[in-house]
Amino acid sequence: MEQTKQAEQEKIRDWFNKTYESRSEQYLRPVRAYSIFIDLLDPKKGEKILDIACGVGRILQAAEPKSLELHGLDISEVAISKAKLNLPKAKLIAGNAEDLPYEDHSFDYITCIGSLERMIDLDLVLDEIKRVAQPNAKCCFMVRNSETLQWKLIKEKLGIKNKQGHQGAKSMNQWNEIFEKKGFKIEHIVPDQWRYKRILELFSLSFFPKDYNKIYKSLLPLKNAYEFIYLLSKA
Repeated sequence: MEQTKQAEQEKIRDWFNKTYESRSEQYLRPVRAYSIFIDLLDPKKGEKILDIACGVGRILQAAEPKSLELHGLDISEVAISKAKLNLPKAKLIAGNAEDLPYEDHSFDYITCIGSLERMIDLDLVLDEIKRVAQPNAKCCFMVRNSETLQWKLIKEKLGIKNKQGHQGAKSMNQWNEIFEKKGFKIEHIVPDQWRYKRILELFSLSFFPKDYNKIYKSLLPLKNAYEFIYLLSKA
């Protein structure tokens, strides 16, 4: 069982290494798209933030102006090498989120954007996140919704899920149950904001709108959002 799991982890790592080597940073959102997550956390100067599955460090770049102590971890060594070029002062490690190489109660803020649904053992990852979080820590996660037409019709029925990258999704009710069962308190849930921001940029006279950090509500019910942004605390 453990050997099978390790082999799957290696396949995922290899896929991400190849993806970062071949596509570089082209498929990622720009740094400004990540500022919304930092604003939701409302961090204090000098405190410590950990980004799990940090990739090339986009969310840490968005956090850099807040004068935080920056930490990042990613399964891809290629991603970490690129992140170090973007963030020479950050403490960045290639590693597994199921076994975080940090002491208990190490971080004031923890983020994981668009990656929890890719974890092989989500229970263990959330246990580790809770372990390394301070008692009053805040967490910000963005997760995929399984109830969208795109997911149901394209990903599931047509079978176009990225199996190599262990792509997955869950409904809002399922995510709520998972987080609460693991001892997190749900402070806030909002739909992913980037689609709204891109539309605003297209119709804005400036490069991006002045109210870029404003939270926009979708015309659709929250449960139908493409992705959910969760702000959590330890219960």
